[in-house]
Amino acid sequence: MVMHNPPHPGEVIRELCIAPLNLTVTAAAKGLGVSRKTLSALLNGHFGISPDMAIRLSLAFGGSAESWMIQQAQYDLWQAKQKAGKIKVARFAA
Repeated sequence: MVMHNPPHPGEVIRELCIAPLNLTVTAAAKGLGVSRKTLSALLNGHFGISPDMAIRLSLAFGGSAESWMIQQAQYDLWQAKQKAGKIKVARFAA
């Protein structure tokens, strides 16, 4: 099922994982084993969840690594579809 305008996964992590536990970005980054800069960039939507980060999030906050990757894929696909009208391709038929 395709979600209409899904939130960036960083927003989900901030609102559903970090905020309820009253974690600082620094504490969450330390717990995840990543730099504060890396986590901050993810939380602020500057980049997405990598497979490595999906595993870290799964271990730290629960959910499967696959579910974290699906959230990222849904977000990326929605963003790409918003620009689909500008994509010029040739149609090939079998």
